[in-house]
Amino acid sequence: MREWLDLLMFVALCGFILLGFPVSFTLAGTALMFALLGMAFGVFDPDFLGVLPHRIYGVMTNEVLIAVPLFVFMGVMLERSKVAEELLDTMGQLFGTLRGGLGISVSVVGALLAASTGIVGATVVTMGLISLPTMLRRGYDPKLACGAIAAAGTLGQIIPPSIVLVVLGDQISNAHQEAQRALGNFSPEPVSVGDLFAGALLPGLALVGLYILYQIGVAIFKPASSPAIPRDETMQSGNMARRVMHALVAPIVLIISVLGSIIAGIATPTEAAGVGAVGATLLAGHRLAEGKPIPVYAAAVSLVGVIVLTTFVDMRVTRVQIATGEQVSIALAVLLCLGIVWGLLVALVRVYKDNTLVPVMRTTARLSSMIFIIVIGAQAFSLVFRGLGGDDMVHKFLTGLPGGAVGAMIVVMLLMFVMGFFLDFIEITFVIVPIVGPALLMLGLDPVWLGIMIAVNLQTSFLTPPFGFALFYLRGVAPPQVTTMHIYRGVIPFIVLQLLMLVILALFPAMATWLPKIIFR
Repeated sequence: MREWLDLLMFVALCGFILLGFPVSFTLAGTALMFALLGMAFGVFDPDFLGVLPHRIYGVMTNEVLIAVPLFVFMGVMLERSKVAEELLDTMGQLFGTLRGGLGISVSVVGALLAASTGIVGATVVTMGLISLPTMLRRGYDPKLACGAIAAAGTLGQIIPPSIVLVVLGDQISNAHQEAQRALGNFSPEPVSVGDLFAGALLPGLALVGLYILYQIGVAIFKPASSPAIPRDETMQSGNMARRVMHALVAPIVLIISVLGSIIAGIATPTEAAGVGAVGATLLAGHRLAEGKPIPVYAAAVSLVGVIVLTTFVDMRVTRVQIATGEQVSIALAVLLCLGIVWGLLVALVRVYKDNTLVPVMRTTARLSSMIFIIVIGAQAFSLVFRGLGGDDMVHKFLTGLPGGAVGAMIVVMLLMFVMGFFLDFIEITFVIVPIVGPALLMLGLDPVWLGIMIAVNLQTSFLTPPFGFALFYLRGVAPPQVTTMHIYRGVIPFIVLQLLMLVILALFPAMATWLPKIIFR
């Protein structure tokens, strides 16, 4: 009976979600229902439910997960500040004279937005509103245009900093510790979100390269599908150079500040997310009043100065003895913090008067609340599933498969790919990874490589019908002449490219493990 309840619990979860019930309440409700069934049949210990408050408290006090609302705020603020629109317009002008150039510009901008916002919905909607009508007007095949935009929007799931990497890093870390304890190692090397950020960088850039190569190939073999913009319709080189600098410098500085501080070991992902939120606010304030840049420039310079000081000088003020040079540095840091506060207040007033701040805060609260409610529901589901012996069942199943770790990995990847047709990456991350992660890691798999494999696999869930969110986002903003079948058929080649990236990662694990070892070891 116990084994059957495990299986039925999982089937019931998928069934309720397909019926349209909210995911968070479905997770908790399914857990409660099967806990009662287990107690009725005498196969579930109710003490497992007593652990739930401690699990919830652990989630709420997890410093890593604080990065989630900060990255969401950063992404929404950048989307509202029209950074994406300027990037798309400028890159379209820059690459448009090439055959397939508009498609290439969409992939490049998608990568830049992924590294600065990481919000799939905002990226797809923005590019769908701006680029799709332009591509159609220029004679692009609707299928190619829709596929390029939807696929570029999903890059925010694999290119760091990414929300999925933050939550996945936390889950992989827990699974790694559990697996090591089961193997008798009670002091394992930690796996951090920073490891996953570094590990995802090369595969993410390689995926962008695959997108661009595909579009170049289509332009060569099907030239009518992606025509070039006549050169006389683009801007002069001098004016274009100024526009490119204006569009690229600020986002690239923000990307380097956030991602570079994590990879260089200067800041944790949570601290870097705070820097990103401040930087996005300053950038939005600057864009709203470019004729009055001094407060924003002062704050940006002060922010960089504080980062440099904290990197090279011991800034602790509770010490008994502080050298004269350190006292000067601390006093300078205080002045720089005042500069940050001044510029930030000016930027906040500007975005508030522009009716941008309140929608950004509401969107951030809504998305963050959705994620954390799902986390709490997933904790309840995981506890009950384990109380019914589900983790033992999964471990026995995976270890009993032919091919050992390779066979188990193939089955799990196939399972996640199929579930991506029906579930969102958040549900898969918080429900499936805690169940299969420890079993896979006990087979000797590298946790960083496993995390990146899962992240690339989960990226396909945004493109696979019938519930691919990127498809819904694009359908909602596409012109009337673009049909749903155009979108579905257009994303198929890009799904194949994502699966090809998964195969490349499987054959060359060093793509995911080399950079973290170089940086953090």
